[in-house]
Amino acid sequence: MEREPNDFELAVFSLLWSEHCGYKHSALLLRRLPSEGVRVLQGPGENAGVIDLGDGVAAAFKVESHNHPSAVEPFQGAATGVGGILRDIAAMGARPIALLNGLRFGRPDDHFSRAVGGIGHYGNCVGVPTVGGEVVFDEAYASNCLVNAMCVGLLPAERVLGAKATAAGALVVLYGATTGRDGIGGASVLASQELGAEALDKRPSVQVGDPFTGKRLIEVSAALVERDLVLSLQDCGAAGLASSLSEMASSYGIDVHLDRVPLREEGMEPWEVMISESQERMVAIVAPARLAEVEAVIDRWELHRAVIGEVTENGVLHALWDGESVGEIPARFLTEDCPRYAVERAPRAPRPERPTLVPPVAEALPALLASPALRSRAFVTRRYDQLVQSRTVRRPGLDAAVLRLRPGWKGLAVSLDGQGRVGSLDPRCGGALATIEAARNVACAGGGPLAITDCLNFGNPEKPEVAWELAEAIEGIALACEALGIPVVSGNVSLYNDTDGRSIPPTPTIGCVGLVPDVRRVPRGWREGDVVVLARSASPLTLAGSEAQARWGILGGSPSLDLASEAALVRWAAAAAGRATLVHDVSEGGLAVALAEAALWSGVGLTADLDDDPLALFGEIGGQVLAAFPPGQLEVDPTGEEVEARILGVVGGDTVFGLDLAALRCAHELDAA
Repeated sequence: MEREPNDFELAVFSLLWSEHCGYKHSALLLRRLPSEGVRVLQGPGENAGVIDLGDGVAAAFKVESHNHPSAVEPFQGAATGVGGILRDIAAMGARPIALLNGLRFGRPDDHFSRAVGGIGHYGNCVGVPTVGGEVVFDEAYASNCLVNAMCVGLLPAERVLGAKATAAGALVVLYGATTGRDGIGGASVLASQELGAEALDKRPSVQVGDPFTGKRLIEVSAALVERDLVLSLQDCGAAGLASSLSEMASSYGIDVHLDRVPLREEGMEPWEVMISESQERMVAIVAPARLAEVEAVIDRWELHRAVIGEVTENGVLHALWDGESVGEIPARFLTEDCPRYAVERAPRAPRPERPTLVPPVAEALPALLASPALRSRAFVTRRYDQLVQSRTVRRPGLDAAVLRLRPGWKGLAVSLDGQGRVGSLDPRCGGALATIEAARNVACAGGGPLAITDCLNFGNPEKPEVAWELAEAIEGIALACEALGIPVVSGNVSLYNDTDGRSIPPTPTIGCVGLVPDVRRVPRGWREGDVVVLARSASPLTLAGSEAQARWGILGGSPSLDLASEAALVRWAAAAAGRATLVHDVSEGGLAVALAEAALWSGVGLTADLDDDPLALFGEIGGQVLAAFPPGQLEVDPTGEEVEARILGVVGGDTVFGLDLAALRCAHELDAA
């Protein structure tokens, strides 16, 4: 700039160069992730990734974090996380069709319940079904909860919209809610530093959401895109207009007249208007000849609107107030030229694996099913509308959700999976396992995995051991994607998840999308007389990082994955799902819990010849998949690949491991009523 920035410009720099907006500690590492593929229409760098589903249809999807706001004010923090991810999808020109969320809390307390309430409030009111995700209770997240929100939307494949300005002389139109002081500094005050005892004092930095305005915003955006009335579109989220306009201006330049912004509070200063994070706002680039049509669409839905600027060719984001210049910043300074850090890394010492004394299965299985970690999540999912839009083929509860792509019978399988406990033992294995498990869940629902989105939740990257964890987890994700042959098309990084110097475990969360050839063949549940097969990868089976180890032992060990074999197992599961009555991933709780879950889901027990071996029954790594086939259609090797598979038993009766199914259901759903 060849001069000292003024106070307005410093306010903009402080947010755009924050960790939340600038990815200062992760941008260099993220280059390792594969992002290209024959189906990729839009990779990382836009509001969401987009993949081609065939038949002229594309899917836009992304996962985002709202961890710090949810830690401070759980209802609004979680609600506005949902609102933000919906706008990201709408900004690509897509109509949102599904939400998923990944929640990690210390315990199922009032704080957790309020976050769930915020998610349900926003999603239910806006009319988008919440169809899946995961809920984890672990004391490691007692001080720093994780709230990750994923959204999937559909759009015509030839009509993918971008955020950057594409023509000088075009107009900048702001529409949606009015602008106030709520959320000022949210990106820097909350998401880019550790939380401490003063966290409650930061509540004014948490945004306040209005889902009914959010619904109208989605409808307006969809109408503008369908009528080809906008050149580009951008969500107004973290850092407010400062972020959205700097990204739009990066190739051209923008003059923005901040005094034209519709306000809900009097006496706001220019810098406050520029960085306010008031929710439910979008920015569109519009050709002057189409302005009247754009205004008519916005007015029909009774949203506020204003022409707040115009696109220039000088590469500068120029802010004005009553015709006077208040700030001029080359747009690339705020985007491409943001500082990038390659920080010192220091590996953690491995934790040795000690013997875990697991009780007999007759005692251990009911205890695990009744534990907060593994009990039924119906008490959460029943607070969400799962069926609105009438696309939901399979609801939450087992592996992945499935949504129908109308017209026709193709479907979309979607899952969201994270790894914290395994990541604390080996972050590379944790990143790889989260990716493999998300893909495996999609495959168990009959979907062929196409691409993933990632949300990287970590502690303070200025600590060498956390910087090492982040780099290792990203490497694990990259290796797993290469083995699976799928790209990473979007994502988010949430760092500084620390409280009073204590970091969360390295927790990558992976969202996966897969194409289901025919939703009428999605496995629904095993039936009397079916033959149950267990297929497994060549990865060594271990109790390391398992729920059994956490409950009856000391967390430790060095889990590892044979990624080529794990990818083969994913293909096996997808092939089996086209023939089987049930396909189920073996994950939390191991084989014993997976068999009980399948029996409870289907309402029929199982007769199986299994030894009471803790490793075989409760180990969670390596990969295993259950499949139930009608007697005359048994297919142990549906892919022809070298996947080890064996017959476990036959479906029938009302017991599992000799335990009454009704009693297990009572234990599993004890606190889910």
